[in-house]
Amino acid sequence: MTSKERAYLRGLANGIKPIFQIGKGGISENIYRQFDEALEARELIKASVLKNADQNTRSMAEDIAANVGAEVVSVMGNKFVLYRESRENKTIFL
Repeated sequence: MTSKERAYLRGLANGIKPIFQIGKGGISENIYRQFDEALEARELIKASVLKNADQNTRSMAEDIAANVGAEVVSVMGNKFVLYRESRENKTIFL
């Protein structure tokens, strides 16, 4: 992903609210499945990491992205944005 594409996606992500919160329970197989389904439906998703989580935001974002085949668009504070092109529901054209 180029820096221009990343900047474009960051701009799109400004207008969306986090649809996931990851907390004390951490990351499980269920979380991976939910992120996978959400990325297929939306392509661009935002999530937030609660203060009681056992990992930092960047490591969680990279872990989830690696497991679902997505790319980390940005990590700011306790929020992160992931992008993966959908196979059927293409709404974002890079």
